[in-house]
Amino acid sequence: MWDLQKYADNIALRDDCGHVLTYGQLATASVEFAEAVGGRCLIFILSDNVLGSLIGYVGALNGRIVPVMLRHDLPEDRLQELIEAYHPAFIWQAQGHGCPVCGAKPVHTAWGYELLCLPYGSETVLHPNLALLLTTSGSTGSPKFVRQTYGNIRANTDSIVEYLHIDEVERAVTSLPMQYTYGLSIINTHLAVGASVLLTRSSLMQKEFWQFMREQGATSLAGVPYTYEMLKRLRFTRMDLPALRTLTQAGGKILPKLHEEFARWAKDKGRKFVVMYGACEATARMGYLPFEQSLEKVGCMGIAIPGGRFELWNEDGSPVQETDTVGELVYYGENVTWGYAECAADLQKGDERRGRYLTGDMAKRDREGFYTIVGRKKRFLKVFGNRVNLDDAERLLKAQFKTADVACGGIDDKLYIFGTDEMRLPEYKTYLAKETGLHPSAFRTVALAEIPHNDAGKTLYQELMRYIH
Repeated sequence: MWDLQKYADNIALRDDCGHVLTYGQLATASVEFAEAVGGRCLIFILSDNVLGSLIGYVGALNGRIVPVMLRHDLPEDRLQELIEAYHPAFIWQAQGHGCPVCGAKPVHTAWGYELLCLPYGSETVLHPNLALLLTTSGSTGSPKFVRQTYGNIRANTDSIVEYLHIDEVERAVTSLPMQYTYGLSIINTHLAVGASVLLTRSSLMQKEFWQFMREQGATSLAGVPYTYEMLKRLRFTRMDLPALRTLTQAGGKILPKLHEEFARWAKDKGRKFVVMYGACEATARMGYLPFEQSLEKVGCMGIAIPGGRFELWNEDGSPVQETDTVGELVYYGENVTWGYAECAADLQKGDERRGRYLTGDMAKRDREGFYTIVGRKKRFLKVFGNRVNLDDAERLLKAQFKTADVACGGIDDKLYIFGTDEMRLPEYKTYLAKETGLHPSAFRTVALAEIPHNDAGKTLYQELMRYIH
């Protein structure tokens, strides 16, 4: 997957504990890992933004071992369920983590991680092109994984490197979890060109994160929409980060006002703000908005990445030819993954998508060929006969109430507003009724201690369904 010796003397990894690895040292460590595993098989990696986790990932892909990337703090009962469903040969995890499988024994330790051999051997049969398994949300313990191939990862890596102009002088900080497709793509692309990855477990809300960024001269910062909401609250635009050149955003649609604020700041400071669009089912990225158009096309997702293309479909599957007309967004490209797996038997399957991915997102295309996401196909309700976009409703509230932590969900004829400020919920309801023209009886409000997010910052709408009836 990566020619690590090509950049042998370059710095590959730096962590916030002071460790530094060159590409030559990373090559050696990853080969040692692969040799300890002993051949092609399925392995669970309990991922964290630390050296041991990344070395295991690199060693697995370069050694044609198939890793399942899971969060390091996955509850034991969920881990047990996944082990029973997939029968991995090994688990690569932080030392002393413990294991729910009787008879598991460590066979290799390095960089604070240990390789546990499980009693299944190589009984799980793998398709020869299968490279990697990721959850679609990056955090859940669901047995449903996306099957990514070596070709998928290479195609998407090459495309991202091309449109973001990533080269060996770049230094990317791990602001996103390693097991999340967006976070993992940053690692893939930077290792592909001999650049540096700055590993930290600190979050944006900790001063240690920003100190590490400044000390190591991070040149890029990546985030989901929630990240940018936090950056605004942290008064990011006032921070002194002289080495920072690029901000990227993916993982959902950012509020247009936030888009405009960060795009304007970037332009004024001579930096790049790049809005992107992607999904684990397309390896990582499908679209991007060139930074030169970031102010001109506020709210827009952009164009297809190099090597890919978009179409819009009507409900009957016919193509949408007109501009500014909403249809389901369909993507074509070599980075479209082969399908899902829900048990070990599915890992033998071939390509079920044939290079085409129906995104489930509703979008429109302007006269210049730029696409704007307007919502999810399943994030629409019929309220008293009116079609209501839940994503639009949420954006209206966040635009009007600047500090509001809110989310919208519901079922037909009942639109639920979830918020952490119970005193202001009636205001949210009144405002949304006025803006949408819907009768107030259509709305329900629910106060929560916090809006549920996954560890990548995405709202977990499925968890909100328990309050909807």
